[in-house]
Amino acid sequence: MTVEAAVAVCGLVVVLALGVGAVMAVVGQVRCTDAAREVARVVARGDEGLARGVVDVVAPGGASFEVRWERAGEGAREGGGGGAGVWVEVWVSRFGVELRARAYAVVEPGVREGGR
Repeated sequence: MTVEAAVAVCGLVVVLALGVGAVMAVVGQVRCTDAAREVARVVARGDEGLARGVVDVVAPGGASFEVRWERAGEGAREGGGGGAGVWVEVWVSRFGVELRARAYAVVEPGVREGGR
């Protein structure tokens, strides 16, 4: 009876650890998505200097990001009218799992690439 109980407890611990890991991966993915969205908004308003701070606060620790500008007329989105936009990608790697998120925002009028 004791050996069976020990094996069962070990099995429960493994299942619990995998479940907690899966939940943490989902939470990390949501945080990456939130960070990408917020950085896209900040950059589209012309405050590109704040982007690193936003990623540090919103994204999981150790996250990196990339900002890619899209000029007016380049690959205009459906129904978008060809306005300029900005793509942001945020990513982080944890325990061999890579989490990535992308967001797009239309640039405010008067904002140039790299800030105001």
